Amino acid sequence: MKLKPTSLNRLLSMIRFPFLILVLFISCGFLSKNPNHKDINLVESNTWFIAGPAKETQETINLIRQKEGIIRVTAQNAPVGEIELNVMITASNSNDGPATNLSDTSKFVSITYKSSQLIKIQAREGNKEGTGCVHGGSHPRVDLQASPEKFTTIKIPWSDFKQDGLPDGKLLDIHNLCKLNFVNYNPVSGALLEIKSVIVQN
Repeated sequence: MKLKPTSLNRLLSMIRFPFLILVLFISCGFLSKNPNHKDINLVESNTWFIAGPAKETQETINLIRQKEGIIRVTAQNAPVGEIELNVMITASNSNDGPATNLSDTSKFVSITYKSSQLIKIQAREGNKEGTGCVHGGSHPRVDLQASPEKFTTIKIPWSDFKQDGLPDGKLLDIHNLCKLNFVNYNPVSGALLEIKSVIVQN
């Protein structure tokens, strides 16, 4: 049976319309990416906190962050004690608060940095009540190797964060992640840490 031109045009239109809708949804990212799960750059979005013998205060660190898009921490002369730089995963005006529940698709944190010394990154989990960070004791952690000459970008899988940094240490729970601590346990005079980005895959 031969279709009339009008019937053929009508059939083609019926096929073409759903196809165009499908292309539109794909191009807008509705099928390829959930818009509610965006990667987070903690340098751009969040307030950072500092403790220990650093030349910069919390105020100056965040002023530089906002103006230059970089975190910069310099050890004092003859520093005594450790320098601890920390940032919440979910933006907060304090360095404590409810933990963040990252999605199952989150696999790593990507960091662009330059450091004159080895830095330990602690991933601090939330408490059982879900109201704040766990203080004291040890936390899943990894080493951030020194890179004094140039900025380096590394992707650290969440599965690398283990209790006390031990091979058989308890794994980090990414569904209860409160904040990241960048710790220099043995700073020397003028030790410098600069961070351009900390991107949490979400």
